Amino acid sequence: MTWRTDDIPDLSGRRAVITGVTGGLGLHTALGLARKGADLVVTARDETKASTAVDRIRRDVPGASVDVVSLDLADLDDAKRASAEVARTYDRIDILVNNAGIMIPPRSRTKDGFELQIGTNHLGHFAWTAGLWPVLDASDARVVTVSSAAHMSVGGIDLTSLTPQGSSRRYRRWQSYAESKLANLLFALELDRRAKATGSRVVSVAAHPGYASTNLTKTGPSVRGLSLPGIGIHQVSKILGQPASHGAWPLLMAATDPSLTGGEYVGPGSLGGARGRPRLVATSRTARDEDLADAVWSASEAATGVEFRV
Repeated sequence: MTWRTDDIPDLSGRRAVITGVTGGLGLHTALGLARKGADLVVTARDETKASTAVDRIRRDVPGASVDVVSLDLADLDDAKRASAEVARTYDRIDILVNNAGIMIPPRSRTKDGFELQIGTNHLGHFAWTAGLWPVLDASDARVVTVSSAAHMSVGGIDLTSLTPQGSSRRYRRWQSYAESKLANLLFALELDRRAKATGSRVVSVAAHPGYASTNLTKTGPSVRGLSLPGIGIHQVSKILGQPASHGAWPLLMAATDPSLTGGEYVGPGSLGGARGRPRLVATSRTARDEDLADAVWSASEAATGVEFRV
């Protein structure tokens, strides 16, 4: 049966926390949840962009409850501070959508010295989610981790990229992006396994947006300002990709479909997963490698200095 946003149940009285809502998938995920009555807690690095996003949400959903938390996932201390702030402020979190990310930038490092993509997309979210875990666990929350079909293009993760020294290999931006998205998927599935093993009622699922036209394709390749490659990729995405509002459908299904019990992966169902209505989709074999997932989890604890005990 085809999933539609009308299938999202009433979320009145439920709280959803979403990272990266200043545009694209995060904004449309926030809108979709707010329209069904969810109280929102949204994160952003840029205060001005956050204000613009909140204005958009409140314009489209009058009366929407939206709180903003400053979060820079490329700074582990800030990820720990922000998660501690959220855990102190709110007594429950029903939905967590780990959406924020960076895509194919020039070789760059996080504040802590990690390659920017693995550091932001995976390690930042790992530390952030670990800090929220006591509240998530007590709330029987749904945790959605946003991955990408790009994870299919790599057969593993260079674990040295999860150290400040970094990998000695030549930097290839697409490879590093794909590995960061594989790390997201490994994390989501390992979190599901650990939650089930301990009797936690947290549901961990993953989603990908397909080929969606968002500002990530324009700003990612340059990080600071625009670049000709970024502008070119963005223009192609506008022609071939589906709108960001449609790219958010898998995230919304993953966040709200009551039939999901954990360990699922949701993505577009047409054109080889590039676009269309969401459905359950396959992962790569590597993404379901439990030994690799355990190794990445341990390396992530060492990298972040956070013991993520489920």
